[in-house]
Amino acid sequence: MTSQVEPSTVPARDRATRKDHALSMLSQTAIDGWVATTSGSAEPHLVPLSLTWIGQRVVIAVPVSSKTARNINDGPPVRIGTGATRDVVMIDAVMESQLSAELDSALRASFRTQAGWDPGRESGYVFLVLRPTRVQAWRERNEIPDRDLMVDGYWLV
Repeated sequence: MTSQVEPSTVPARDRATRKDHALSMLSQTAIDGWVATTSGSAEPHLVPLSLTWIGQRVVIAVPVSSKTARNINDGPPVRIGTGATRDVVMIDAVMESQLSAELDSALRASFRTQAGWDPGRESGYVFLVLRPTRVQAWRERNEIPDRDLMVDGYWLV
């Protein structure tokens, strides 16, 4: 038996409302996201990670020797998805900097406060600071046509 889902009758939110909601979501405590990277040979890699939104940047903490760190260091863009199926924020980003999780105390404190764990307590972790180049957000199909909130690093609203 096939069930059909009725399209939402809730009106689409405008970009400003979606941007506010997306930034609020990204600033929540203990937010997780799916981080997609590719290797130099275009091999895809997808992992769930804690993330933080600090100063208009996404910050993740990973072991310096991880496939995620290697792929991001190689330079291809990163794609991060967070939220539920009907409340999505998608971010395309590039690496801005890599910082020691043990040595950068200010970033470590901010990350610990938002993510709920301290990667500086474990040997070999680094913070990867990612600069968004594109941000999209939508809840239902009616918001997909105008889902872009940021393009080429500039907010549209």
